[in-house]
Amino acid sequence: MYDELYVSVPEEYEHLKRSVHEFSKEVLKPAGLALDKLSAQEAMESPIYWDVMKKGYELGYHKTLLPEEYGGLGLDPLGVHILLEELGWGSSALGVSLGVSAFPAMGACIFGVENQEVIDRFVMPFVEDTKAQIIGCWAITEPDHGSDWLMAHKTDDISVKGSLKATKKGGAWVLNGQKSSWVSNGPVATHALLFPMLKSEIGMKGGGICVVPLNEIKGISKAKPLEKMGQRALPQGEIFFEDAEIPSAWMIVDDEEVYPFAIEAVLATANAGMGAIFTGLARAAFEEALLYARTRTQGGKPLIEHQLIQHKLFEMFRRSETARYYSRAALIYNFSTMPPKTRYSITSKTYCTEAAFLNAHDAIQVFGGLGISKESYIEMLLRDAKLSMVEDGCNDVLGISAAIDFDELDLD
Repeated sequence: MYDELYVSVPEEYEHLKRSVHEFSKEVLKPAGLALDKLSAQEAMESPIYWDVMKKGYELGYHKTLLPEEYGGLGLDPLGVHILLEELGWGSSALGVSLGVSAFPAMGACIFGVENQEVIDRFVMPFVEDTKAQIIGCWAITEPDHGSDWLMAHKTDDISVKGSLKATKKGGAWVLNGQKSSWVSNGPVATHALLFPMLKSEIGMKGGGICVVPLNEIKGISKAKPLEKMGQRALPQGEIFFEDAEIPSAWMIVDDEEVYPFAIEAVLATANAGMGAIFTGLARAAFEEALLYARTRTQGGKPLIEHQLIQHKLFEMFRRSETARYYSRAALIYNFSTMPPKTRYSITSKTYCTEAAFLNAHDAIQVFGGLGISKESYIEMLLRDAKLSMVEDGCNDVLGISAAIDFDELDLD
């Protein structure tokens, strides 16, 4: 950890920062490299993946996004950012896997706060889990609807409707349809924070949110994990629902007046977390390039003494530092504000993922031929960073979503 501005955090965070960094260095980084070389199925089933998850749970990192009153780690937003950045430094894919594990329990805490059955059923067992027996996923995107869900409450076009539908049946909801290949943790998840359509007649605005134990309900099945160009340590895959019935109490958001705020809250949390995690990747790419430039000799002197390389390293440093400053500010603001202003989290996610990709790209240029080898850590970082610009909302569409709200900005 190279920079005084980063190291100089309040004293109470020093142990947190160093302990998470050590976990990332000793566990996440080598595991991410090893899993990257396996098929998606092999990675999902590998003891390496499960060892990471179990160690993360033992340390309580799966509870990072939960409120302290429900058994969370008790970190304030700055502590959350420090932890997520360090996880992203070690492995963005595994950092995302640990983070999204909490989404069903997190959703229950936010939207089911008055529903003790939901708290007892989905939050407390997760909090007490130290062996990665309960793993969550965020099941929102569908084969025909990705960014549509993120823009659901910002369009009046009722012809656009989600394909996974929930139908009321007495004291239950019946689920039919599917979620797409991009569900993070989908193939290994025991629980889902699930976004179905409740009122198709009003288009995407008619959505709801429920918590579903995927392995306990008849009519739920999963596809094989998706083979991806990057973030191969993160299992992603489709989930299918055929007359799957859940109690009405598990539908924690079923009001079209509440639904827009729920979408904003979940997206603001997810995008702020992505900004922090990929700040870590941007920093990792810079550090790798810097270390190599110090030791690699070309033209009779170390690469770092060549002016062009100095310029590249400065640009990488600038990106990783500004990514940290902005993503930290956005996360602190939106984790402390209700309702959150999602445009700040979107800006964090888009800026930091692009910074991570550009840093990984420039790092490959510094490494030269070694950087394009499949054995290269930098080559993996480039692929991982590229995926980040598409997941949790394609950066281009996220920008449109944020810009729609610009009429709220007070320019006086």
